[in-house]
Amino acid sequence: MTSPIPSELVDTLRSANRVVVLTGAGVSAESGVPTFRDAQTGLWSQYSPEELATPRAFRQNPKLVWEWYQWRRELVSKAKPNPAHYALVEMQELFPEFTLITQNVDGLHRLPGSNIIIELHGNIHRTKCFQEGTIVESWKDTGDVPPKCPDCGGWLRPDVVWFEEPLPEAELESAMKASRKADVFFSIGTSGLVYPAASLPHEALNHNATLVEINPAPTPLTPKADFMLKGPAGVILPELVKALRK
Repeated sequence: MTSPIPSELVDTLRSANRVVVLTGAGVSAESGVPTFRDAQTGLWSQYSPEELATPRAFRQNPKLVWEWYQWRRELVSKAKPNPAHYALVEMQELFPEFTLITQNVDGLHRLPGSNIIIELHGNIHRTKCFQEGTIVESWKDTGDVPPKCPDCGGWLRPDVVWFEEPLPEAELESAMKASRKADVFFSIGTSGLVYPAASLPHEALNHNATLVEINPAPTPLTPKADFMLKGPAGVILPELVKALRK
């Protein structure tokens, strides 16, 4: 089968020092992780995610929100990394500087060995104190739902970014800095509609990066991309790695 990877892109990557990758829900969907809005089934079909994923909802009914996230954690825990995740691990070894930025909260990038990861929207497997914002690794099971913070006694919550909340400042700053320094910027499996993450490719473009989009369908970013590789990331990224290794 002929490789879908343009030779011009391979040449560009071989001369690149700094490569930045932004991944979105499409990459996780290839592992069977339901997208945020597609996940509402069974008991939870009566709720919209926007009704549950807010600080306001948590204050009003912390038990309901905690149990919803427990259900979502169970969905995510069944997923395994797909070929796109493994290809990105290989890519990080091919460049002097490689930064992986993700909008996904499932932690799948970490499992195969990606190491320089900026999790813009948090990680569903982590827990933090709702009052203090500190990460909590363990707590005493008292039967409370949600459990209580061992330090201050406040509620615990998942360490994910909710509606009405800003992105974590340090992660956003690191993502912006990496994007501005990129020689090549990849936008993979993301709609390009969720800000401020959607601004990162534009930051890269404004600083003369080559923009590569990998997606099954066009997005608002497509007209600005130097290369649009249409298809699943799990197919295209392994092909790209193979081309680079030739």
